[in-house]
Amino acid sequence: MEHILKACKAIQEATNNFQPEVGIILGTGLGGFVDSIEVEYRLEYKDIPNMPVSTVEGHKGCLIFGTVGGKKVVAMQGRFHYYEGYAMKQVTFPVRVMALLGIKYLFVSNAAGGVNTSFCVGDLMVITDHINLLPNPLIGPNMAEFGPRFVDMHDCYNHAVIAKATAIAEREHIKLQYGVYVGTTGPTFETQAEYRYFKAIGGDAVGMSTVPEIIVARHMNVPCFGMSVITNCGLSDEKGDHEDVQLQGQKAGVRMARLFTELIREL
Repeated sequence: MEHILKACKAIQEATNNFQPEVGIILGTGLGGFVDSIEVEYRLEYKDIPNMPVSTVEGHKGCLIFGTVGGKKVVAMQGRFHYYEGYAMKQVTFPVRVMALLGIKYLFVSNAAGGVNTSFCVGDLMVITDHINLLPNPLIGPNMAEFGPRFVDMHDCYNHAVIAKATAIAEREHIKLQYGVYVGTTGPTFETQAEYRYFKAIGGDAVGMSTVPEIIVARHMNVPCFGMSVITNCGLSDEKGDHEDVQLQGQKAGVRMARLFTELIREL
């Protein structure tokens, strides 16, 4: 708690007490959404007390404060992953900080492998639910100041926000897929047998992030919206390639930015 409060205080001092309404976490190759933000302040993670730093290519490592669709936002241009060697409390540290800064919604994006064979590379998938194959970030003493010991995960991806996103996508002629995201540790891309397993247990896409952030946000009762960019199709013969994941994320990120902007405007 001391670490979180110290980070919050430093951010508030550096941003003239900027109070964001929406928190946004940008995944691999999706940092270009920052171009949609009327930026007021930009803080590098290394300059924020107790904040981890991004070590993955495609994650710049900046906290961006500004306006999107008339709403004040804070965006993470780069996130933290369990596979980088961080503890789960470090991975989810920024979510705690953003919640204390005042966010009322959390938007999360990621690059993901398609498990559902009807998906194509470049598709945008609205996350309707998830399957957690990562260590749970709430393991350990409960931080009662933030939420209860046992967190209800019904509606962890807010149904009302999903309905708004669907209406906007129809209006803007943006094709959407819907599905269940499987969160794994990484950093290896999945084997063909693992993809078949994820499909068998009900997954539509798989990635190495997002789920811990959603769990912690729901612990703090923050409504969430999640979107995956399908950057490869796992049950095909193509090999995993991080550079291609970034490229496909950048291409689809243009449509995602449009959707996020309109959705934030209508919250």
